[in-house]
Amino acid sequence: MTDIRIENQNIAVEEPIITPNELKNLYPLTESIVSTVERGQNTVKNILQGVDKRKLVVVGPCSIHDVDAAKEYAQRLKKLADELSDSLYLVMRVYFEKPRTTVGWQGLVNDPFLDDSCHLQEGLKVARELLCSIAEIGLPTAGEALDIVTPQYIQDLFSWTAIGARTTESQSHRKMASALTSVVGFKNGTDGNIEVAINALGSTAAPHNFISIDPDGHVAVVRTKGNANTHIILRGGKEPNYEAHHIAKYEKRLEEEGINPAIMVDCSHANSCKKAANQSKVLENVGEQIIKGNKSIMGVMIESNIHAGKQAIPSDLKLLKYGVSVTDECVGWEDTEIMLRKFAEQVRAAK
Repeated sequence: MTDIRIENQNIAVEEPIITPNELKNLYPLTESIVSTVERGQNTVKNILQGVDKRKLVVVGPCSIHDVDAAKEYAQRLKKLADELSDSLYLVMRVYFEKPRTTVGWQGLVNDPFLDDSCHLQEGLKVARELLCSIAEIGLPTAGEALDIVTPQYIQDLFSWTAIGARTTESQSHRKMASALTSVVGFKNGTDGNIEVAINALGSTAAPHNFISIDPDGHVAVVRTKGNANTHIILRGGKEPNYEAHHIAKYEKRLEEEGINPAIMVDCSHANSCKKAANQSKVLENVGEQIIKGNKSIMGVMIESNIHAGKQAIPSDLKLLKYGVSVTDECVGWEDTEIMLRKFAEQVRAAK
């Protein structure tokens, strides 16, 4: 029995929400959805292991705030994915949770109405419906596992998962990642520290035990087998870290630890100095390294939207510009096509 004299004094209210299985029953999986996700998971694993020689490209909005715009973007990306499928495997970035350095909008799951009302249950419904919709057209998706309970609701629909720079060092996230079916990429720390990501790979590969909830919403002990399908993501730190001398140093460091030197380069964040237009320069540099024989770069990440730039969330949501990011600035669709077609040519030239 809770004694309010010594407990929960800073809690305003506790609201029960739908269980993972109840949510999944609302948005049941079809054979085409399962096929898309399963094919995506297996393809990314084959790219990670070098069986599939294509390069993985995780591309899409910094965050999802408008479902209609996300669906339009997915249709465009599916067409481009089919066009470039000989050399690139495109996976749509569908991020629903955003880490904040202090405060701010925390993503569609946490605040689906963009008004600080924080209807999490509605956010989970919107997220699952969108992921099902994208999978139905045959396009695999990628997400960031930020909250350690949310994956029970939507993780089954992701073909690739990221652990962000702020949580790579978190033991709770490493344990959670050890349970995931998808390939997991760990970003280097926000200061550029690569060791925390390397340590995360070793930790995630091992079995773990932790407390979470089961699909019926009961508190449970989760015992994992470990997930060896992991890699590092270079996102820069105090300075960019994507050039050839950086890659060579990290290859050596991974090999010293007996870890498969598989590396993804995040073309955004500190590598682009937080300027979306610089992503093309990063991608071109990575492509040149691949042409020159680099084998460790298995993929790239790009922040892209229908329209370029970013916008603040206005108090009057009718003033939101369609297809423009409300978090980090993104490159627009036209530039996305140019960048990826050129990158595909570079990858083909390396064969």
